[in-house]
Amino acid sequence: MSKFCLNDTKMKSVDRLTIKYRKVTSFPTFVVVVLSLRMAPPRKQREKKKAVTNEVITKECTIHIHKRLHGIGFKKRAPRAIKEIRKFAEKMMGTPDVRIDIRLNKHIWSQGIRHVPHRLRVRLARKRNEDEDSTHRLYTLVTHVPCGDFKGKQTLNVDNE
Repeated sequence: MSKFCLNDTKMKSVDRLTIKYRKVTSFPTFVVVVLSLRMAPPRKQREKKKAVTNEVITKECTIHIHKRLHGIGFKKRAPRAIKEIRKFAEKMMGTPDVRIDIRLNKHIWSQGIRHVPHRLRVRLARKRNEDEDSTHRLYTLVTHVPCGDFKGKQTLNVDNE
């Protein structure tokens, strides 16, 4: 039977790792190593700058629809694609009111409910709401930009026309 001597315990700290060495007193001599992790010290919180969402701006982005529809049943793919585009536009532009253009809707549904295009190039335009009764001052209009090849395309700020 082996016995542990608590007085022979040595500790060594390396970064976040604490290593304890213990000697076993019975023959043959073994060294038992116990590893334990310490939590990292908390980071200092930086103040987040609030983006100005009052501006009227237009961006051109590529949306990878395929990764957002992974695991979705066939009969729900095109409707879910519309919801994912709305969610993407709301996140990018910061407006809860998102409107999808008819041509973009037709492009998504062009191959049927099951076969949605893998990627879409869209133009997100943040515009002022003309309706006085609406709760939101701005809305986002999402339109389709025909694109043959998506390689190397990045998000662009487009000049308003």
